[in-house]
Amino acid sequence: MSLAWVATLPFFAYAIAFLFVPAGAVLLGAFQDKADHATFANIRLLFHHPYIDAYKTSIEISLTTALLGGIGGLFIAYAAIREGTPKWIRSGLTTFSGVAANFGGIPLAFAFIATIGPLGVVTVFLRDHLNYDLTLHGITLFSKWGVELAYMYFQFPLMVLVIAPAIDGLRREWREAAANLGASQWQFWRYVGVPVLMPSLLGAIILLFGNAFAAYATAYSLTAGTVNIVPILISAYYTGNVLDNPHLAQAMAFGMFVVLAVMMLVYLPLQRRAARWAR
Repeated sequence: MSLAWVATLPFFAYAIAFLFVPAGAVLLGAFQDKADHATFANIRLLFHHPYIDAYKTSIEISLTTALLGGIGGLFIAYAAIREGTPKWIRSGLTTFSGVAANFGGIPLAFAFIATIGPLGVVTVFLRDHLNYDLTLHGITLFSKWGVELAYMYFQFPLMVLVIAPAIDGLRREWREAAANLGASQWQFWRYVGVPVLMPSLLGAIILLFGNAFAAYATAYSLTAGTVNIVPILISAYYTGNVLDNPHLAQAMAFGMFVVLAVMMLVYLPLQRRAARWAR
């Protein structure tokens, strides 16, 4: 065995211990009952209420925050990186994004409650000034809408960090060549800019989807578990005193693997097509 292979042994040991072994335990436990007998009962339960509703809510939150965070983060990153923008803006944005992308859980939930209150600024304004209470329609910080708002806090900076290198790949010479050939700004972005950025943009949106789909602490801290999403249900069945079915929790985790795998299957052909545009 060469020295190069020896140097990779810690990585493989880490991956096996903290990735493959836990994933294997989840896959095996998803098809077992409380007596550790093989069964498909846990998987069949996922297609019934409230479990199918939890997947629907989780997917809606993940898609909403991934798309809005992806598009918004792309515009923010381009505005800070494009030619003519002072360099200190990029360095400041990158530093803030590195911190904000990892800021979540109880501190983030408390920050939102302390900043805008449980009802939100818009709701409070309408209630106090227009005598219209939006909480009757579920628009409150302690709801699905509030979870999406909180998730956007770390989705935007994560997108900035991921897409910044791709924006750097837009060479100045391409813009100058397009302008010399008489192309407008719209034509440059239609035939050059967007095709070049598309593979990275699609990959970043998939990353944001997975980031939101697996998030737990922020949603639970903000809503005390009243929003029906998959990570909260998994926690309830693993650690709850009333609900206690670890194998069902493993089945729900297996369902999350399936959803993420489907997203990757959607992404791969789009990525290949977008890569052809960039040639």
